[in-house]
Amino acid sequence: MLRRTFCHVPGVGIKAEQRLWAAGLVTWEDVVQAAPMLGERRHERLARHLEESQRQLSANNPGFFAGTLPSSEHWRLYPEFRESVAYVDIETTGLGGPGDHITTIALYDGRSIRHYVHGRNLNEFARDIQAYRLLVTYNGKCFDLPLLRASFGLPLDQAHIDLRYVLASLGYKGGLKGCERRMGLDRGDLANVDGYFAVLLWRDYQQRGNAQALDTLLAYNIRDVVNLEPLLIQAYNLKVAQTPFHSTVPLALPPPPPEPFRAHAPTLERLLRHYAPFGY
Repeated sequence: MLRRTFCHVPGVGIKAEQRLWAAGLVTWEDVVQAAPMLGERRHERLARHLEESQRQLSANNPGFFAGTLPSSEHWRLYPEFRESVAYVDIETTGLGGPGDHITTIALYDGRSIRHYVHGRNLNEFARDIQAYRLLVTYNGKCFDLPLLRASFGLPLDQAHIDLRYVLASLGYKGGLKGCERRMGLDRGDLANVDGYFAVLLWRDYQQRGNAQALDTLLAYNIRDVVNLEPLLIQAYNLKVAQTPFHSTVPLALPPPPPEPFRAHAPTLERLLRHYAPFGY
């Protein structure tokens, strides 16, 4: 889809892009070769930007496009930069208050899963994340990335696709778990765990020394991040289906990766019993 995109060119909005498509100019190459149709000055300006676009794509630089595309169209960066993607999710000691800190981070790149734990290896994230050029989160614009920047002093200025906004534009709202359910993703033994329960799991690990609570928290955090990939792929296919290129073969969903941690059912049941009277 990126090679069919023109709304990253200065002066070309969504409606102008649609007019180019309607005129049969559906790829960068079409426009570069369309001088008589576009007029000399307009063609020269478009061709110059599209030739630069091709150079930046060849250089594997999604930041060039993220800096000029409307944020609502950042989904178009996928799949051209799929090999440079890091899906990222964090858990914290609270729900975003000033005294909260990060407890765990999960990072998935479509091939391998990494996890980071406060008090163990959390600082390794700052090194590892720099290997990726495109970040994918759910609500990361408002939550994950600001906390990561504050915690590590990193700019985290990579191109970024926030699935909260992509999915909302398709009518999928209600938080990450609600979007997953509507798009056919089943969390199984972690179905009743949410962000607040993740806080309780960390407290149980810290206060009781319950290693199985940490395992459960990591299983939950990793499930969050692994599920971002099928959500993005489905959202991408739905977005393409809204364009004149709806006959394009949709991207296939990959098999889920083996996950290194499992939820500990007795810990979940104990915490649910203990906190249910308080409205959990």
